[in-house]
Amino acid sequence: MRSTPSSAPSTSSSTPSTSSSTPSAPLAPVRTADELHALPSRGRRAVVMTMGALHDGHATLIRAAREYVGRDGFVVVTVFVNPLQFGAGEDLDRYPRTLDADLELAFAAGASAVFAPSAEEVYPGGEPQVRITAGPMGERLEGTSRPGHFDGMLTVVAKLLHLTRPDVAFFGQKDAQQLALIRRMVRDLNFPVEIVGVPTVRESDGLALSSRNRYLATAERRTALALSRALFAASDRLAAQQALAARAASLPGSESRAEALSRLGEARAAADAHAVAQATASEWGGADAVRAAARAVLDDAAKADPPLVLDYLALVDPADFTDVADDHHGEAILAVAARVGTTRLIDNIPLTFGATK
Repeated sequence: MRSTPSSAPSTSSSTPSTSSSTPSAPLAPVRTADELHALPSRGRRAVVMTMGALHDGHATLIRAAREYVGRDGFVVVTVFVNPLQFGAGEDLDRYPRTLDADLELAFAAGASAVFAPSAEEVYPGGEPQVRITAGPMGERLEGTSRPGHFDGMLTVVAKLLHLTRPDVAFFGQKDAQQLALIRRMVRDLNFPVEIVGVPTVRESDGLALSSRNRYLATAERRTALALSRALFAASDRLAAQQALAARAASLPGSESRAEALSRLGEARAAADAHAVAQATASEWGGADAVRAAARAVLDDAAKADPPLVLDYLALVDPADFTDVADDHHGEAILAVAARVGTTRLIDNIPLTFGATK
């Protein structure tokens, strides 16, 4: 864990700088909502919600929030390990807590204040009796693997929206199902806040940034890279299908596809006349082939040492996280979850079927 500079006061008693520009000192959190509301602010107010153990993915969210609200805006970063999100077998006590380092990163990225409340501040009197229910969408994918997780997540997001009173909230697209549920909650329950999704930040080898990455041993990390490789393979397959469909659609209809392609000098496509015919018959290219491209990579990783143990691979509609049909046209999310050793990882990539239309 990194420490705050020696000149910084104790994090239990000091009030942070309230400048909308990046403060240099002191590095200290706000502990109560009353203290947070007492800080002078002007302009638009943004919040970035975290459970701490901040990394560059979180920094990207904070920078996006700062850019969005401008120099005169107020950016609140919350650091709260929410007990309601941890189910049976998920060790709440094991979750990394690195507040000193979190303060450094948050303020360096442009935070105006870091709100790090106690459980009693968020849930006075203990766990709440009344909670937000995620509904059917919260029972799919991550909801199947982690029953009750999304109910706990939505409950704390609702609480923190009330406690921080933002105009806009920023969330990462890496947690795609979480982002979709938050958007649905805000719409269905008329929360007066705008929700902004920020693209996934990846490490140089392609692994999506996550606080859980620190648990991976060297060999486990090599296996874990199959998650992003599978997503990129699927994206490449979709791009190839759509390019092939576009070429096939441009050919004259009065002659065979292979002959026309040969005359155009496209030897590779001519040799794959059957694929061209399929591309023409399936106007946008099939979703099943995209799934298969990703699964092939994951199947190989299941034979690695250590192996990747797949939880799910799903190509879903972002509106409700139901599986899309093979002839799907429009936006989709390819999501994957797996375990490597004792570490569970998730990743996803947005795809658009029919982009060449």
